[in-house]
Amino acid sequence: MDRRQLADFLRSRRERITPADVGLPAGPRRRTPGLRREEVAQLAFISTEYYTRLEQARGPRPSREVLAGLSRALRLSDVERDHLHHLAGAPPGPPPGPSREVRPSILALVRRLPQAAAIVLSATYEVLAWNDLAAALMEDFSALPRRDRNLVRRAFLGPRPEGRRLYGVSDVEEFSASAVRNLRATAGRYPDDPEVTGLIRELLDGSEEFARLWAAHDVCAAPTLCKTFRHPMVGPVSVNCDVLDISDRDQQVVIYTADPGTASENALRLLSVVGTQRMDAPL
Repeated sequence: MDRRQLADFLRSRRERITPADVGLPAGPRRRTPGLRREEVAQLAFISTEYYTRLEQARGPRPSREVLAGLSRALRLSDVERDHLHHLAGAPPGPPPGPSREVRPSILALVRRLPQAAAIVLSATYEVLAWNDLAAALMEDFSALPRRDRNLVRRAFLGPRPEGRRLYGVSDVEEFSASAVRNLRATAGRYPDDPEVTGLIRELLDGSEEFARLWAAHDVCAAPTLCKTFRHPMVGPVSVNCDVLDISDRDQQVVIYTADPGTASENALRLLSVVGTQRMDAPL
């Protein structure tokens, strides 16, 4: 274990992450670049004293569970996660949980689709990245804390503004059933990940519908080819739904496009102009 190199690496990764990246408020009088030590400790489910000792090169060799928590808290890439394990003297094993690190090339792809709404989903249905049109069609994800960016949590537990469940999509029942099947497969791939098990426990406790679907033990989901969003400003928007698998990250890019010459295409064009602003909001 190289305590000094481990300490320097942890500090450098901590300083590059902003509170907004992990759904925390920036707050006033923040002098520390990136996250504070206590914030990393909270996200990694370890004590602040223990994490401080690691950054001061005084800590004991961290366990694999601690390293997994630090990898999630610091949003390490697969390469960085492996490097962390080597510095700690614990050669890396299989990924402990779904990756939340989106490749820069995928981020660029999403942003270069001006006439399509696109999002990147983790294996647990967390929205990791999105473009402006997706925010206008669905929701301004940048204004939400991380836990509220999860589509399966939203589908089963709400909220439901204006009575719209999951942005008013026409296939919400099919989506919900498909999400449960995919989430069960995810749980099989990451049986020891606390975020996966915690999400499933929350859904089982909070939704009878989820509990009923979960009890079926289905793991095969049919693809959704099209759906209609019931948007509060432009009305129904029917789109084609295409999914690109990013197998090395266990992620998906979901792209929504409207058929040329349709009212839905015109609606998407309007949304690309007005963005997330509400035209019916009081002045």
